[in-house]
Amino acid sequence: MEKEQRNMIARIGSSAIITIGAAILVQTPAEPDTVSMSERITAMLPYLAAYLIISYDILKRAIKNILKGQVFDENFLMAAASVGAFVLGFIKSGEYTEAIAVMLFYQVGELFEDYAVDKSRRNISELMDIRPDYANVDMAGRIVRVDPDTVKVGTVIVVQPGEKIPIDGTIIEGRSALNTVALTGESLPRDVEEGMEVVSGCINMTGVLKIRTTKEFGESTVTKILELVEDAGSRKSKSENFISKFARYYTPTVCYSALALAVVPPLVCMTLLGLEPLWSTWVYRALTFLVISCPCALVLSVPLTFFAGIGGAGHEGILIKGANFMETLSKAAYVIMDKTGTLTKGVFEVAGVHHNQLEKEKILEYAALTESASSHPISKSLQRAYGQPLDRARVSEIKEISGKGVSASVDGHAVLAGNAKLMEEFHIPYIPCHHVGTLVHMAIDGQYAGHILIADVIKPHSSMAVSELKKNGIEVIMLTGDARNTAEKVAKDLGITNVFSELLPEDKVHKVESVIAMKKGDEKVLFVGDGINDAPVLSVADVGIAMGAMGSDAAIEAADVVLMDDDPLKIGKAIRISKKCVSIVYQNIWMAIGIKVACLILGAVGLANMWMAIFADTGVLIMAVLNAMRALFVSKL
Repeated sequence: MEKEQRNMIARIGSSAIITIGAAILVQTPAEPDTVSMSERITAMLPYLAAYLIISYDILKRAIKNILKGQVFDENFLMAAASVGAFVLGFIKSGEYTEAIAVMLFYQVGELFEDYAVDKSRRNISELMDIRPDYANVDMAGRIVRVDPDTVKVGTVIVVQPGEKIPIDGTIIEGRSALNTVALTGESLPRDVEEGMEVVSGCINMTGVLKIRTTKEFGESTVTKILELVEDAGSRKSKSENFISKFARYYTPTVCYSALALAVVPPLVCMTLLGLEPLWSTWVYRALTFLVISCPCALVLSVPLTFFAGIGGAGHEGILIKGANFMETLSKAAYVIMDKTGTLTKGVFEVAGVHHNQLEKEKILEYAALTESASSHPISKSLQRAYGQPLDRARVSEIKEISGKGVSASVDGHAVLAGNAKLMEEFHIPYIPCHHVGTLVHMAIDGQYAGHILIADVIKPHSSMAVSELKKNGIEVIMLTGDARNTAEKVAKDLGITNVFSELLPEDKVHKVESVIAMKKGDEKVLFVGDGINDAPVLSVADVGIAMGAMGSDAAIEAADVVLMDDDPLKIGKAIRISKKCVSIVYQNIWMAIGIKVACLILGAVGLANMWMAIFADTGVLIMAVLNAMRALFVSKL
């Protein structure tokens, strides 16, 4: 618990104990007017001590703001009401508990609010903990600890087990498992080895890694994420802007109304009706009116709810750049998705081996060896599918045939690996494939051996994600630059009926704009892409969502929402979090306004006392804060 919170608890406890003790030990006279001034002062002193203990900071802020010309705020309302009630108690009744209770319960409400904010910050601080404090630089075999800001691109750094990776880079030595939970919300470790790219903010769990940096610290993933989180609070939603404007006009209005309530009825009674003015009665009603009218529940709970929602989403690996995007996200009616990297893995994988005269494993072995000198993604996919160390001594006479494939001698056999054009060039009859994907035809010693199907594999959760969105009444549209047959096959497998293929980046922008043009009312259009080549479309949509932002600068820069892993199920979760958050905001607004209006009317006609005013102010604040804290708990949505 923070030191300030401990101090506040001590102040609340001390003030409450002194007040209860004074109420028991100090006799309040039945007729205060018959008591001498010295006796009144003596009876008032313990209550004054209790009042100052609990209220000195609010009184101080109110005085400072008045001197700055910022009169009408909650500090002024609480100070005016409680000081007025205290003075009335001294002059008239000798009863001070109501004045103390106003401040006591207000501070309890503030304590609840502080706790809720701290809880939200702790969620976000788990992201902030990814900031590395140092980098271990390898200087001619000697490890030197330096500030990450000073490390240049191309520097070799060493990351020991238990340390954070400080800067993005490529592993040049070592293998390990990385804890990525702070970035992605994914609890399973990620295995890495030599040649793989890693991003800053991950925690090295097992082996020692040597990494050659590919970015400066200021451009690394961890820095981009931290800037995003730090800026999130500055982007206000429409609800927050409305409440801010409302409070600007509302507070002075109720202050002048309270003044009128204290002065006008007594003057009317005295001058026009010839009755007793009853100044103390009307002043008491005015003070009650002031306490009831304090807009704390509205002013505090709305931004707190959005802050809690952003914190809860961040804990799940969903970074929402501001309350305005949270609010817009909740109104999603169309979700437009890029295919590659969003619904599919975006990497080539062997999807099947259709063999003729050789075993499946032998075809893969010959294909991997033939392609062993190439860095093409298709070659890499063949090598991964083979999964065994490649003995390059078995391969000779490698020749790349532009646009067609590769020829080589493997174990003395003439091997061809390539597309249909390569087979036609060497007059080798081949068997076409009815499956959608890229084909690598194989021929050995002039005889057709079969073909390997390579495809961009659909992500495990893509179908479930699409189904979930459609079940919630959201229309799903897929855009891709891929060929029509490939796009339609993927769309059919996922249950997407609206699919547009063979699109250039500018075509995607036009498609999104056309969907935006046909939306109705308050409906919003979301675009989900991998953030690398979709930046123009991400910026056109009402909300741009970047998938799999691990290491993608473009995603963090262009998108309004960043999903730190590549799980499409998080799209639906982000929408559900936003809907819950916005629902809580409206619950708090209607609850606060409804109770306050009712109590204001009762207070103006004398049917509400100061205790009811305390409930209308602090009670509603506590209920609103507790309700707002529900936005933190989103793991089961």
